[in-house]
This record gives sequence, structure tokens and C-alpha cells, in this order.
Amino acid sequence: MAVRSPWLIAFGVVAVVHLGLNAADVTPWDSITKCFLAPLLVGWVVEQRGPRLLVAALVFCFFGDLFLELGDDLFVVGMAAFAAAHYCFIRFFMVRGALEQLRAKPWILVLYVAAAIGLVVWAWDGLEPGLRPIVPVYAALLLGTASTSLATDLRAGIGGACFLVSDGIIALGEADRIDKEAAGTGLAIMGLYIVAILLLTTGILGREKRTIAAGPRFDPTIRTDCWPRLPE
Repeated sequence: MAVRSPWLIAFGVVAVVHLGLNAADVTPWDSITKCFLAPLLVGWVVEQRGPRLLVAALVFCFFGDLFLELGDDLFVVGMAAFAAAHYCFIRFFMVRGALEQLRAKPWILVLYVAAAIGLVVWAWDGLEPGLRPIVPVYAALLLGTASTSLATDLRAGIGGACFLVSDGIIALGEADRIDKEAAGTGLAIMGLYIVAILLLTTGILGREKRTIAAGPRFDPTIRTDCWPRLPE
């Protein structure tokens, strides 16, 4: 059973430990445990022979976590790494038919576009000049992941929504719209982020297994970026 994988169990343990350390502001261990989260999911995806685009997205999430923890000077570099992660997520969902689903359900895109615009407008005046050109682009990638994931799979879609809210809180903190130093802020950011990458990963793997079980005629794109098979 996938839930018995040592990689997934380790992820759960590290996630709980990290949230505890984050709440207690225990440095540097909170940063160290944070940087183990995405790699543990990478190990699980590789074990399950999941999509390589998912592996790439999680690897970029790791680098994003790492750069953000190394200091404020690397904040933009960390954002760039997460931007690459979102590109991989969006690319995966587009290959799996998200565009067609969004055409059939345009309300998804309308909802997330409105949310992204509202977030950028709310944060804009408080953002440093160097961040202003970057935040709208990153917000577009966030809404891309959120909308394409929801159009493809409900569980992954919830993960995409959590990612948007988590990073939205970061943007509002950078704009001094909320207290970014408050313990509750950091806990909310990390709790939502952990749920986001877990649900995106489990949603994608679950969908891939269901598609394979249904046969190649159901989704001929299934093997375009995967290892030879997903084990039972």
C-alpha cells in the first residue's frame, strides 16, 4: 500500500515535527525540517514511478524552500524556484487535459483570476519596488496551478488552492498587510504549504493510477512523462 511507504511516513513525521518547531520558533531546526519536506515526497513519487514533471516540481519546491531559508537576499531567487515548480505543475495538468476542462468550466478560471487580482491589488502599495514587477507574474502562476489542478482532479485542486492561499499570506506579509513575524502567520503559511504539496502529489498519483487502470484509450497521454509503470 502506498500509505505504508517509508517516504510518506517520514514526510508525515517531519511535517508534524516542523510545525511544532515552527510554532515554538526553534531555529535552525525549523528551517532544516522544512527543507526535508519536498525531498521526502520526491522519494515517494520516484518509488511509485510517478510523473517526472511532478518530481521536477517538487525538486524546485525544495530549492525554493532552501533559498528562502538562506536569507532575505535570496527571496527573489526562492520565488523563481517556486515559479519553476508552478510551471511544472501547470504543464502537467495541461498535458492531462486541463485546458479542455477549463473551457467546459470557465467559472474556475474566473474565480481564481478574481482572487489573484484582488491579492495583488491589496498588497501592491505595501510592496517594495523591486517586488512589484515580480508579484503579478508569480500570482499568475499561482492561479495557473490552482485552476488547472482543480480542473483535472479535486484532491489536487484543493492542494492548488492551499498553495495559492499560503503564498498569498506571504505576499501580504511582505506588503505589511499582516504581521509576518507573528507565530500564527508562519504556522498558517507552513500548514497550508504542507497540505498543498501533499494533496497535489497524492492527487496526481491517484489520478495516474486510475487512468492506467482504465486503459490507454482513456488517456493516451498517460505515458508521456512517466516511468514505465506505476506499481500497485
